[in-house]
Amino acid sequence: MLDVLTTVMEPLRRSVRYSGEGGSIAAARDSAALFLDQLTADRAAPVPRERVQEVLLVVSELVTNAGRYAPGPYELELSYSGGAVEVTVRDSSPELPRRFEPDPARIGGHGMEIVDRLCREVTAERVEGGKRVTARLDVDVDGARDTK
Repeated sequence: MLDVLTTVMEPLRRSVRYSGEGGSIAAARDSAALFLDQLTADRAAPVPRERVQEVLLVVSELVTNAGRYAPGPYELELSYSGGAVEVTVRDSSPELPRRFEPDPARIGGHGMEIVDRLCREVTAERVEGGKRVTARLDVDVDGARDTK
């Protein structure tokens, strides 16, 4: 049983609410892949495969955090503008993501480290009813990815 609660699709924006039940991570990745396919069709220019994989990894990390640390449903929003995809996850926990110093010996806790490394910008803020985490990734062929 798929746990998608609602889906909104506009030309350069997709928003999906998930119940937080099992299967949400795979469903979120599928939604992101569909969004990127549609983006390629709308722009008549492909999103490079490497960038697709990076967007899917960021979606996985942010949705995993929402499912692990926030009770109840969460929302994934994907949008495109200015050569970049924004991945936004809203959930019910007001606790902002924890970031650790890089430590290859540490088991776990590397999700936000990965997201920070792949993205031009990552923001997290408390909002009414929880928090919103937004990651912005350059996806255009000409767009130089900012490596931190």
